Amino acid sequence: MENYNETFTDFILLGLFPTSSLGLFLFTLTILIFLMALTGNLCMVLLILLDSQLHTPMYLLLSQLSLIDLICICTTVPKMASGFLFGNKSISFIGCGVQCFFFAMLAGCEGPILMSMAYDRYVAICFPLHYPIRMNRRVCVLMILGSWVMGVVNSCAHTVYVLHIPYCRSRAIDHFYCDIPAMVTLACEDTWIYEYTLFLSTVTFLLFPFIVIVGSYGKVLLAVYRMRTQEGRKKAYSTCSTHLTVVTLYYVPFVFTYLRPKSFRSPAEDKVVSVFYAILTPMLNPVIYSLRNKEVLGALARVAVKFRSTTM
Repeated sequence: MENYNETFTDFILLGLFPTSSLGLFLFTLTILIFLMALTGNLCMVLLILLDSQLHTPMYLLLSQLSLIDLICICTTVPKMASGFLFGNKSISFIGCGVQCFFFAMLAGCEGPILMSMAYDRYVAICFPLHYPIRMNRRVCVLMILGSWVMGVVNSCAHTVYVLHIPYCRSRAIDHFYCDIPAMVTLACEDTWIYEYTLFLSTVTFLLFPFIVIVGSYGKVLLAVYRMRTQEGRKKAYSTCSTHLTVVTLYYVPFVFTYLRPKSFRSPAEDKVVSVFYAILTPMLNPVIYSLRNKEVLGALARVAVKFRSTTM
C-alpha cells in the first residue's frame, strides 16, 4: 500500500508508470536513459571546459545546451524514481516550487540558446571573414547571459503565480513532476487570464527564436547551395543537420504540449509527450553532437591521452 505521508501543503505526484511488471520495465529503461543522459551531458560540459580547441562560440553555446539538459533531467527523474520505488509520492510545497522554477527556467532558456547557435552558424557560413568580429568571446558571453536572464525572469513570474493561487481541490498532480499547466488545473479560482498569459509567454519563447532559427538556416542553406567545393558543402550540411535535429527535438514536443487548445489536451498525452523533452532529449542531444562531430571526437581523444599521461 502506498504511503503518501502528505500534509495539508503537500502535493501528490501521481507519477508516470503503473505499479505492475510493465511499469517496472519502463522504470528500469528510464533509469538507464537517465544515467546515459547524465553521463553524456556531464562529459560534454567537461570536455568543452578541458579542451582549449573547443573554446569557441559554437562549443561554448553547446556546453550551455548540455548544462540545460543536465539540470533538466536531474530536476524531474530523481523525484519520480523515489516515488515509484518507495511509494512516497508526496512533494512539499517548496519542493514543488523548486521544480516549477527550474523546469520553466530551463525551458525558457533553451530556445534563446538554440537561436544563438543558429546565428553562430549563419555568421560562420555566410560571413566567414566577419566571424571573429560578429561572434567574438564577448558577444558569445552576452548571448549566454541574456538567455539565462530571460529564462530566470520568465520562470520567476510563473513560479510566483502558481505558488500564490489558492488550491482548494485535490492536490494530486496528474504528472511525474510539478508541471505548471497541470498545477493550474487544480486551482479553485478562474485562471483564464493566467492561461492566456502562459500561452503568450510560450509563443514568445518559442515563436521568436523559431523565426530567427528558420531565417538563419534558410540563408545558410542558400549559401551552402552556392558553395563550389563538395567538401565545404558536406561539412556545412553536417553541422546544420545536427543542429536542426536538436531544434526539432526541442520544438515539436513543446509546441504539441503548450500551444494546443486546452480542449484538445489530456493529462495522459501531456505526460507521454513530456517524456520526450524531459528525459529522451537530454539523452539524445550529446549523442547527436558527439557521434556526428569530428572535432568533439578529436577533443575526446586528446583529453583521454592527456588524462592517461597524468595518471601514469
